[in-house]
Amino acid sequence: MLIRTFYTLLFTVLASSTVSASSFGDAKLGKIKSPSCVFCHGQTGIAANSSYPNLNGQNAPYLYQAMKDYQQGTRTTPLAQMMAAQLRQLDDQDLKDVAAFYAEQP
Repeated sequence: MLIRTFYTLLFTVLASSTVSASSFGDAKLGKIKSPSCVFCHGQTGIAANSSYPNLNGQNAPYLYQAMKDYQQGTRTTPLAQMMAAQLRQLDDQDLKDVAAFYAEQP
């Protein structure tokens, strides 16, 4: 009985993790929505200039929250105003899609 309960719990956790990860954003749309990101962060999230962070393989929720923080003015790094300007026209779903795209890059 204990083993059955364990496997039921494990399956539930794995299933819910998979659903939430895959529904975070649409990476294909994120690629389309990220043309201005490419200038600093590269086509696949690898920045050509070491002054800019690499985005490839980062955690999608982290990238999303970072972009939200720039939009809301809570990040105040030297390039925060530039980032806020780049993100001004994107809504929450756009940010999730862009985050998903960069998170999937190797």
